[in-house]
Amino acid sequence: MARLDVTESFHGISFPGHLHTQESLESAVKFLFKDTDVLIVSYPKSGTTWMQEIVSLISSRGDPQLSRSVPNWTRAPWLEQYYCSAVLEASSAPHRVITTHLPYHLLGPALQGSKAKVLYVSRNPKDVVVSFYYFHKMANFLPEAASFPEFLDQFLQGTLHFGSWFDHIRGWTSQTAAAHRLLHVTYEQMSLDLQGTIKRVSSFLQRPLVDDEVNNCVKHCSFSSMRDNQMVNYSLVPEQIMDHSKGSFMRKGEIGDWRNLFTEEQNQHFVSVFTSKMQDCTLEFVWEKQVKEETNTEV
Repeated sequence: MARLDVTESFHGISFPGHLHTQESLESAVKFLFKDTDVLIVSYPKSGTTWMQEIVSLISSRGDPQLSRSVPNWTRAPWLEQYYCSAVLEASSAPHRVITTHLPYHLLGPALQGSKAKVLYVSRNPKDVVVSFYYFHKMANFLPEAASFPEFLDQFLQGTLHFGSWFDHIRGWTSQTAAAHRLLHVTYEQMSLDLQGTIKRVSSFLQRPLVDDEVNNCVKHCSFSSMRDNQMVNYSLVPEQIMDHSKGSFMRKGEIGDWRNLFTEEQNQHFVSVFTSKMQDCTLEFVWEKQVKEETNTEV
């Protein structure tokens, strides 16, 4: 609790001191992965919790018993947080599922030579910054967010906790990263085609499911189901750490919610920075719910 207002700086990136120490961060980048490990990677507020639930339910063939009785941070602990090693040591699961927000340039070396499977989860950055902004309002272990224009500038400059979104996604979707056993899944794919996403992930993990099992996975990891599940929605976290009176961890889950906060001027500025930083990137992003695909030049 005393570390709520502490920031850890590691390789030029800020992390919340409440859960991160120099020792835990150093241990993470030197972690010895097993070939059977599943690593979920994301920038904050990109669909991490959703992917944790998908993997949990695939592993249990759609049976929700575990995902409704064990917190997700125990089922898929955060590699860079101080409690991770103790959770992994205490686990009896046949395959370890681990989560991280670390960028590729820090964690990539530890994955070299490993056959661990990596699930990289991304989301269109306009919705990321809006979700992250509201999360700062309730998360007492993060710096207090001032105005949204200031927060947006910090996001575009890459000075928020956990570093630059641009560096994160470019690193993990680079050809070097793709050389690992990596599957890239987007938040928008999970939202628009949850069943298809579950099938893709189960195939990637080599854990095929029959139709009834897929349907059960869909049922129990829908956004509404997760929002009502105490093992997922972070309502078990004490008010001193997350002030639930100031917002919900699982807020809306909508594609295109950025339009409710961005001004036209902010959007134009975002587009300018995005286009400059992502000019040689071929990734496509979905910016609106009704649009299935848009190229990254149509922002």
